Amino acid sequence: QVQLVESGGGLVQAGGSLRLSCAASGRILLINAMGWYRQAPGNQRELVATITSGGSSNYADSVKGRFTISRDNAKNAVYLQMESLKPEDTALYFCNADILDPGRRRNGYWGQGTQVTVSS
Repeated sequence: QVQLVESGGGLVQAGGSLRLSCAASGRILLINAMGWYRQAPGNQRELVATITSGGSSNYADSVKGRFTISRDNAKNAVYLQMESLKPEDTALYFCNADILDPGRRRNGYWGQGTQVTVSS
């Protein structure tokens, strides 16, 4: 079994910062891409940022220049540094990872989500 556990969400004023963390554990041979997604009430889940095992990153236009994704392969962890937060960033943030297990089975896994609320 594989688990992804997020942390770091909370309530912050507009213009503030938060850092999200996500750690993967369990039967893991290697982790390919990792990423962050978010879902606001009434909206579909959307991509925020992704990062490959080699460190190449991709961002949604709405967060470019404000959010930074990074990872620590030794810790099977991914992070999202969020700066200059806006009320429209309010959402439930989910971690995602593309994982190969020791049996060579490849699956995508999701965390349970961490709430980010930005007040105006």
